[in-house]
Amino acid sequence: MKKIAVLGSTGSIGQSSLRVIELNPEKYKAVALAAGRNIDLLLQQIEKFQPEVVAILEEDLAERLRARLNHTGPEVYSGEDGFVRLATMDLVDTVISAMTGAAGLVPTYAAIEAGKDIALANKETMVMAGPLVMDQAKKQGVSIMPIDSEHSAVLQSLQGHPREDLSRIILTASGGPFKEWTLEEMRGATPEQALKHPNWNMGPKISIDSATLMNKGLELIEAKWLFDLNTDQINIVIHPQSIVHSMVEYRDGSIIAQMGIPDMIMPISYALSFPRHEETSLTRLELDEIGTLSFEKPDLERFECLSLAFRAVEVGDSMPAVMNGANEIAVESFLNKRIGFLQISGLIKKTMEAHQTYSVGRIEKVIEADKWAREKARELLESGDY
Repeated sequence: MKKIAVLGSTGSIGQSSLRVIELNPEKYKAVALAAGRNIDLLLQQIEKFQPEVVAILEEDLAERLRARLNHTGPEVYSGEDGFVRLATMDLVDTVISAMTGAAGLVPTYAAIEAGKDIALANKETMVMAGPLVMDQAKKQGVSIMPIDSEHSAVLQSLQGHPREDLSRIILTASGGPFKEWTLEEMRGATPEQALKHPNWNMGPKISIDSATLMNKGLELIEAKWLFDLNTDQINIVIHPQSIVHSMVEYRDGSIIAQMGIPDMIMPISYALSFPRHEETSLTRLELDEIGTLSFEKPDLERFECLSLAFRAVEVGDSMPAVMNGANEIAVESFLNKRIGFLQISGLIKKTMEAHQTYSVGRIEKVIEADKWAREKARELLESGDY
């Protein structure tokens, strides 16, 4: 039985992960849960899954949680130290990294250092520190199984094929809610409109990233490190139906695609059961009911964030971490209605242009780059220079 810690248990991916665990009680046990600020949902999860340890973002929330538990039940930790402690405990053998944003980096990296297998949904970990993460995983002999539907599709399409025969991978993107909008229409887009993803049910951060196509940029960088690829081996196509989750092309020209309904239960289940495909009870894909599957090139003029991601990965070193940090500030500012939709890419671009790139050979240097980017982005916000 896999003993699992879920980092980000109250988020969208975390909740789906717990559904997979619940469906397979003979295979998986949630022994540790880490959440942000949603005490009510965490309490429900504690009651249902009976974890031995939980962690929550802030100490005052931890005190409230302990009081509501009547100081019985699981141990309660707080903050980044609490997340790290939870992810590295002896009783845990697998960590589902489902926290949102850069906050997931330190506990995920610590879990790898502690020899835990990782089911990875937190793409920012790979964007910010991909080479360090993969080197440490190799050193510790642990596996990193992707939970993103696109990277799961690539992993599945690689099975049974010699790695040296790979020519390129093709990541698919739905195009988000503004696929058909003009630049002028996008200029006036509201957070409420941007959050209405046409196919997937996701949290606010990833929903906005999908609307700007930054999500696909982050996935581009993640794929480079996960699958040891050159940037020119990664292509991106818009696929509005979200049925083909991604593809692998081999050197003879054949393309293997993985398809399924747009539901995160599938890639989560595969990450935990690899290389097996366990029963999920999901609705089956009926292609005759779908009818048409279409593909087109992304418009890099309207979706500049994708171009910025290509630039960040080409520059390398500290630049991907800077791009990611600036993006998190920009998305937060847009959700708080401080900036417009098209200003998200403007703020990221200005931050990247101000950065003097340096080598990030240690995780501390990655965190330093992230901190610099956030401070610079906030400075640009205050000055209005974006």
